[in-house]
Amino acid sequence: MALATTSDPTAVRRRALDAGRAAGLDAAGVTGADAFPEVARVLLERRERGLAAGMQFTYRNPARSTDPRATLPSARALVAGALGYGGPAPERPPHGVHGRVARYARGDHYERLGEALEAVAGSLRSDGWRAVVVADQNHLVDRAVAHRAGLGFYGKSSLLLLPGAGSWFVLGAVLTDAPLAPTAAEPVPDGCGPCRRCLAACPTGAIVEPGVVDARRCLAWLVQAPGEVPREHRVALGDRIYGCDECQDACPPSRVTLHPRPRPDVEGAGTGSGAWVDLLDLLSADDETLLARHGRWYLAGRDPRWLRRNALVALGNVGDGRDPAVASALRTVLDGDDDLLAAHAAWAARRLGRDDLLEGRTSAGPATADELAAPAPPPAPGAVR
Repeated sequence: MALATTSDPTAVRRRALDAGRAAGLDAAGVTGADAFPEVARVLLERRERGLAAGMQFTYRNPARSTDPRATLPSARALVAGALGYGGPAPERPPHGVHGRVARYARGDHYERLGEALEAVAGSLRSDGWRAVVVADQNHLVDRAVAHRAGLGFYGKSSLLLLPGAGSWFVLGAVLTDAPLAPTAAEPVPDGCGPCRRCLAACPTGAIVEPGVVDARRCLAWLVQAPGEVPREHRVALGDRIYGCDECQDACPPSRVTLHPRPRPDVEGAGTGSGAWVDLLDLLSADDETLLARHGRWYLAGRDPRWLRRNALVALGNVGDGRDPAVASALRTVLDGDDDLLAAHAAWAARRLGRDDLLEGRTSAGPATADELAAPAPPPAPGAVR
């Protein structure tokens, strides 16, 4: 039950949306709080097909993540918000060997989104209504809320595209029991037309059909998932250590307008902050240091070994096999007690033409032994010939 209020719902909505935009939202809209049964069916169907891989998030409990009232039983409206991050890609540092970070992970954009949504929630609360912020959680499918609120349309990449601005946005919502009228009478019409550039650009063919992504092939998921990086996708990973922007970079509206309203004063939005990470430094840093630097990224079990694993694959792709520092880093991992990391180091050594680093290793663990028994990967550009 809402607190006692005499505010006009139209004025309440206007104040809430104005508060969000003033706090940084690039787009905002309102929709009803009814469940999304069609989205629940899609989540279940794709999970049954194995397309979710080991991903949890909104796949974990579709009945919950597609029903706003599972989070706020009294909810009557949802305020969807989009905050742009984009920004031009900075040049690779001239010295050293570096791994690439996707744009969404270069700054804490979800923190800024949360602050903007809290401004919306604060406005609603000041008018006497309950309000709960939900963003990047398993509580709700953010894209579905933004789509129904009229913020954008689903692209063939499966991402939500805002008309004229593309997909470089993080999304979230405010659940409220205020009786707010929807801002969109109907969904935004499809803007992709016959374009299929995102499908062609995906390095692993993970977009298996328009709007459908197979997480088992998606590099953005594989760098987050625990366990080994599938051998068949390691070369395609290239220099990436976190995230993948290929489908967005290929999308015409996203490519032309990386950000609808540049804000160079904000970290990661227009400055390319945090776009490159020194791979050798990442491999030599201790857990505490890595968590301090990169702990806001999703790391399964908050275990930095997954970052080291990604760095080893990237090193095998873009390292120089003649560089003593690269050889030393691989040797250190091979001599360590983490068999999974040693297996990825073995792969990198073979790809860089440094089979000499693997000689005489008769006590290799099972993962490393399996790696050594597998066919050698194709030589990298920096391999010793």
